Amino acid sequence: MLSCTSVDQVDRFSHPTCVCCMPQLRFAAHRINREMSRRGFIAGMGASLTSLGLVQRAGAQAAHRVPAPPIAFENFLLFDGRSKALRGGLRLLVEGNRITRIADGAVTPPEGARVIDCGGRVMMPGLIDAHWHTIFAALPLDALFSADIGYIFLAASAEAERTLMRGFTTVRDLGGPSFALKQAIDEGLVTGPRIYPSGAMITPTGGHGDMRPLSDLPRSPGGSLSHMERTGGASIADGANEVRLRVREQLLQGASQIKLVGGGGVASWRTTLDMFTFSEPEFTAGVEAAADRNTYVTVHAYPPGQIQRAISAGAQCIEHGHLMDAPTARFMAEKGIWLSTQPFVSDDDMPPLVGQSRINLLQVIAGTNTAYSLAREHKIKTAFGTDLLFSSTITERQGSMLTHLTRWYDNADILKMATSVNGELLAMSGPRNPYQGKLGVIEKDALADLLVIDGNPVDDIELVARPDKTLVFIMKDGSVYKDTLSAVH
Repeated sequence: MLSCTSVDQVDRFSHPTCVCCMPQLRFAAHRINREMSRRGFIAGMGASLTSLGLVQRAGAQAAHRVPAPPIAFENFLLFDGRSKALRGGLRLLVEGNRITRIADGAVTPPEGARVIDCGGRVMMPGLIDAHWHTIFAALPLDALFSADIGYIFLAASAEAERTLMRGFTTVRDLGGPSFALKQAIDEGLVTGPRIYPSGAMITPTGGHGDMRPLSDLPRSPGGSLSHMERTGGASIADGANEVRLRVREQLLQGASQIKLVGGGGVASWRTTLDMFTFSEPEFTAGVEAAADRNTYVTVHAYPPGQIQRAISAGAQCIEHGHLMDAPTARFMAEKGIWLSTQPFVSDDDMPPLVGQSRINLLQVIAGTNTAYSLAREHKIKTAFGTDLLFSSTITERQGSMLTHLTRWYDNADILKMATSVNGELLAMSGPRNPYQGKLGVIEKDALADLLVIDGNPVDDIELVARPDKTLVFIMKDGSVYKDTLSAVH
């Protein structure tokens, strides 16, 4: 066993090789302890080690990696994310993290390139989930309230890897302290999808996401933050000035878009779906603060009045919208507003709920058909998301949620929605986009997020619901995370 003499007992210069006595590391240990109580284990550890140069940021880290050889793919049918038809007879080259060539016929790969024979299988872009909660997806609600923050982040890290292995190479995080996990994934410390973070969802007192214990009431504006707010689960804002402040705080931390809460929600058992939360001036303050950073606001809203108020204030995307009516759908279409919604068709896609939460869920399920039917009729720009929460068993249904869409769309349109269409929504972050490059498509210069699937999902969408059996190759950002093709060929 190695031992270390306390730095208080000896002159630190007499132990120049004793790393644990370095003042920088003692400072880091103090910072980690402080950060664990404020923002969580991964945030504290990552920030502290980065400050010492022990973990390098993404740009610097890449310079020290051994460059991967180019990869040339052959013998595949291509679903490119845009066209409904599959194309064969192509060769595709990945160099670094980009697709650099797609060509017909024989192509001589660069010297040293690895050649992968896909065996006639279908190649498609990585899937995108436009409504995901990276930190909250896998743990039960009671664990999120009671468990140590370090455990919560470690559980989220494990779920992030499972998300990627289901073929979802990118997620848009719509609420939760995902900044540190995103950084860890980007730097290669953790395996997981690209994350477009919103940071804490911003809600007024009593709105969806306000899950504080009643012992935290009454709240004093400008007073101390609750535990929920300190850990980044949600952020309480009452009045336009507070909304503006909370939006700026999320953008300061690296939010790529902002989520504001327009009413009640399923997971918030003290809310109802018909209630209103933010006023139009409050929405406007949030939209203006986001626009000042050249990004957009998406609003959690279900019934017509909430949706119309948010759009009138300048919101560019609506989350959910299950209770919308025809005039609201027409209004959205005329304004070019995005609908990011989820195909909840039964309570199989949620953990058991009771009380008001179950009442809210049943209302959502009852409105799902109307929402999708109106979206199709009025040609609303519609994104696919799952919003699966509070269960590692439920999150396994991420691909199954795509199959629910067959009630309204054909298989090719479903795949387009989860790839190129969602990619268009992600691009709305503009300069705040953390991953510059095209996502959701397979074309020259696009980011290299590729899946090879054993079967044809354009004919059989159920294939995406069984990723452990059907996905034989997974690439994200030019890195290979699953490859059973090499064992076959």
